[in-house]
Amino acid sequence: MKEEFCHSKQMRIMGALTFLMVIIALGSYASLNFENIKFANPTPATISVSGEGEFLAIPDIGQFSFSVTAEDAVAATAQELSGTKINAILAYLKEQGIAEKDIKTQNYSLSPKYRWDAEVCPIGSYCPGKQVQDGFTVSQTVAVKVRDTSKAGALIAGIGDKGATDISNLNFTVDDIEGVKAEARTKAITDAKAKAEVLAKQLGVRVVRMTSYFEDQNGPVPYFAKTMSADAAVGFSGPELPVGEASTKVSVTVTYQVE
Repeated sequence: MKEEFCHSKQMRIMGALTFLMVIIALGSYASLNFENIKFANPTPATISVSGEGEFLAIPDIGQFSFSVTAEDAVAATAQELSGTKINAILAYLKEQGIAEKDIKTQNYSLSPKYRWDAEVCPIGSYCPGKQVQDGFTVSQTVAVKVRDTSKAGALIAGIGDKGATDISNLNFTVDDIEGVKAEARTKAITDAKAKAEVLAKQLGVRVVRMTSYFEDQNGPVPYFAKTMSADAAVGFSGPELPVGEASTKVSVTVTYQVE
């Protein structure tokens, strides 16, 4: 009897030890799985800030375009008339110091022109007439870049005096647009970094690294002069046109990982 009791006691002890080992093993396994899950699906804390930068530059170029049109019953003659006027204007621009690289043809077209001829109709009836070709029209549009902005007004007056039939709005802007954008971008990024440091300090965290970057640009805003018709430009020495300032703005959004 005593031996059976001892054997039963040993079995209970062994069972308890086995159960305890199972509990410990399950706990270790669960802890390991939690660590693996944490490693496989990291969710680092982040903060996002925006920054803005503006750069003001004095416009260093002026831009305008003009057109010349000519009409004639014969296409070749219309082209010759247009070419004579254009050549005279281009020669004048080059005499005034405009480089050939700063003169560019934007459009050239040769198209037939038409008129409507009335038809003889019986009394009480309606006759719409008919379309009849009536020669050709040649149109050429040229864009000009003026690097000496003080000459812009006089140049507009000069080409009007030499036969330009349409002169577009003159605008002043910055030639090195990318350089101006880079200056504005530098200011925007500096602004974003400063905001991130302040926010991190307020939250009691530390900035670790940048995780994403987005940029939104607004190009230089040109100054536009008023439109001048060819008739108004003839015999006019040219106005004094203030160039003002060209503003370029860049906005950035930067996301940082923190801990």
